[in-house]
Amino acid sequence: MLPLLRRTSTALFSSFLTPSPLSPIPNSLSRIIVMDSCAAGPSRKLMALAQQLRLYKPPSPQSDDDEEEQRIEESAGKVVSQVGFAESATSVARQTPERFRPKRAAVLICLFEGDHGELRVILTKRSSKLSTHSGEVSLPGGKAEETDANDAETATREANEEIGLDPSLVNVVTSLEPFLSKHLLRVIPVIGILSNRKDFIPSPNAAEVEAIFDAPLEMFLKDENRRAEEREWMNDKYLIHFFDYEVNDKKYVIWGLTAGILIRAASVVYQKPPAFLEQNPKFKVPRVVEKETTMP
Repeated sequence: MLPLLRRTSTALFSSFLTPSPLSPIPNSLSRIIVMDSCAAGPSRKLMALAQQLRLYKPPSPQSDDDEEEQRIEESAGKVVSQVGFAESATSVARQTPERFRPKRAAVLICLFEGDHGELRVILTKRSSKLSTHSGEVSLPGGKAEETDANDAETATREANEEIGLDPSLVNVVTSLEPFLSKHLLRVIPVIGILSNRKDFIPSPNAAEVEAIFDAPLEMFLKDENRRAEEREWMNDKYLIHFFDYEVNDKKYVIWGLTAGILIRAASVVYQKPPAFLEQNPKFKVPRVVEKETTMP
C-alpha cells in the first residue's frame, strides 16, 4: 500500500455519521494561482478561473468515423464497440437485445479555495446501506429527473439533497464531456465554484451520505499515493485509478469513475495532463446491449 497523503490542517469539513484532447483555454492557471485571495466575496483567482472555464468546450462526441460506424451498425443490427469490431460472437449479440438508451445523470465538481489558496473539491462517502456503490467515495450528484431543466440543475439539486449545499451558493461555469459509469449510466460532470466556503454548512442526508470531506484538486494530476489496475471490456484494455487520501484521521480511496472524472477536471482546470499514464477506454457505449450489462 502506498503511503497515504495526509492532510489535517486545511480541510474544510470534518467527517460526518465517500479523454480526449483538451480544448484550449486562454491564459494559464499558474498565473492565476498567485493572485491575492484575501478580498471578501469571490477572489480574483476564482473570478479568473470562472471566466476561463466558461470558454471551455467539450470535445465533439462523434467523428466522421463514428457516424460511418453507426450507419454500418444500424444496417447490420450488431453490437459495435468504439474500436470498431462487431461483437456478433458474444453472448450479448446472440441473445435478443434491447435498444440501449442510457439514463442520464450529473455530478457536481464543486471547487473552492483552501486556506493556502489551493483549489479543493467537495467529495462524499456514500452510505454503506445503499444498494449500489455503497461506502464508495463519490461526487455529489445523481440521476436526472424529468423536471430538471438541464444537467446543472440535476447536479445542484442532487448536491442540495445529499449534502445540503444551497444551489444559490454555486456558480456553475461549465460541463465536461459525458462519462460512462459501470452500470452504463451516462454521467455529465458539472463544474461549479463556491465563492465563500463559510457560507456552506454541511448537512448530510444520512440515508445516502456517510461522510463529507474535501481534497486538493491538483492531487489528481500527481503520481503520488496513486495505484492502478488494468481492466478489459470489449477486447479493449484500460486503467482504473485509485488515489489514497487521509484527512482528519479518516482514510479514503478515491477510484473508478470518480477518479476518472477528477483527473479530467484537474487536467482542464490546470491545462496540463496528469503525470502518469491515463489509458482511458477507447470504446464507446454499444447502442444495443442487454439490460443488465455492466463494465468490469
